[in-house]
Amino acid sequence: MPGSLRSYSLMDLSWPEVVSHLERDRRLILPVGNCDQHGPHLPLGAATCIAEALADDLSREFAVLRAPTFPYGVNVPTEADFAGTATLRGKTLHRALNELVAAWESHGFTEIVMITASEHDPQAEAMATVYANRARVRVVEALAVDLSEYLREPEGPQHGGEVVTSLLLHLRPGAVDMEAAQDCLMDSEKYRRFVRGKLPVLPAGCPGSIGRPTLATAETGRRIYAHVLERIRQKVFIAPPPDEE
Repeated sequence: MPGSLRSYSLMDLSWPEVVSHLERDRRLILPVGNCDQHGPHLPLGAATCIAEALADDLSREFAVLRAPTFPYGVNVPTEADFAGTATLRGKTLHRALNELVAAWESHGFTEIVMITASEHDPQAEAMATVYANRARVRVVEALAVDLSEYLREPEGPQHGGEVVTSLLLHLRPGAVDMEAAQDCLMDSEKYRRFVRGKLPVLPAGCPGSIGRPTLATAETGRRIYAHVLERIRQKVFIAPPPDEE
């Protein structure tokens, strides 16, 4: 099948081309993004950029159809005052994804792989409960993996810190303003409340990013991206656990 389509994106294909592809492979990759601040040095679409890159690379390598990105997710109330951020409620994201999955399932898709790079627990929870009657729905939290071996400062929580900043320097360097990067450390208990949406305000002086984005490099981003991509390749597309085959 590789090479027989001009693209694996549903946005580029006619419905007969999708029907033809479904005769050979019934999987679909759906990147789920966020309009979410990650500090003054990163774009609001930082998490979306990471999810899209992974979806594109996996789609091309395994000749799997790729759905248009769903660009909005569940942010936490702490971020509401950062200009441009926009969030859905968890139940709204859950309902929207359920309706999309139902539509694709009715056309014959049997596996939907949703990829997110969000670090917020409410988004993960909304996605984890998406339901299909027959199709298998798999949720990939791309950054929910130990990346400490790649970092100059592996200790401590991060949101727009060394990990995401490095990934954006690798994937979209022109979108990163390293001169605006500011370090802001947060203890683990406050960070746990932050990602759960239970922290009313960020500490005084915190620009939105948490961690040490000033340590980020494109090379670190390249290594992290390769690790995350390989992990998804193995666990989802090449050798899934026996109970998921």
